[in-house]
Amino acid sequence: MSEERAEPGTQESEEAKDRPRRRQARGERRIAQLLEAAASVFCTTGYTAASTNAIAREAGVSPGTLYQFFPNKEAIAIELGSRLMHEMRETYGEALAPVDPATPMAEAIGAAVDRFITFNCEHPEFFALMHGPDIPGRVAEQHDALHATLLSRIEGLLASLLPDRPPADITRVAQVSLGVYKAGLELVLAHEGAERDAYVQEIKDVLTRYLEPMGAGTRRDPSWIHTP
Repeated sequence: MSEERAEPGTQESEEAKDRPRRRQARGERRIAQLLEAAASVFCTTGYTAASTNAIAREAGVSPGTLYQFFPNKEAIAIELGSRLMHEMRETYGEALAPVDPATPMAEAIGAAVDRFITFNCEHPEFFALMHGPDIPGRVAEQHDALHATLLSRIEGLLASLLPDRPPADITRVAQVSLGVYKAGLELVLAHEGAERDAYVQEIKDVLTRYLEPMGAGTRRDPSWIHTP
């Protein structure tokens, strides 16, 4: 019995369908390459001093190739920022997952801090981009929205733990808690090895000692810092 052969027209049709998919895959790889290069440049020089030429050079491509995907530095920062904030939201989901109410306060805070510290240490470009003085407006807006969402959740949960506190106090405590973490994060990222670990522990200790006297620790329900 002779083998059936695909008609030439059918084979050409399948190849024609594959070509756009291959081009799309190559384009996604190139974009990822450019974003990785941009992250490196932003960490090294900061957003202001960075240039598309420097990013192209870091990526090992010509400026013309870069401009096929991004019209300018701001567009690169917006795309990188969007992807980083998506990852950060996933980190929030993991770090703020519910825990056993019997978990000691220090352990609960430590687990959450470790998650966030790990993310920032693995993505130092997040801190460099989000905390610069001149980040693109769209990136700043996305970051502010992310920050506001997290703050709102913390406020709501603090209110349930400290029912006798007026709303203004709850807002202040939530702001201070986030402020302590963010200030400590800058110190953490400025150090490495054992010294970095020591600063991480300092953040955990400060937050634990700040919250426990208010009653959060005595209720043995630290899930406020872990509930999404």
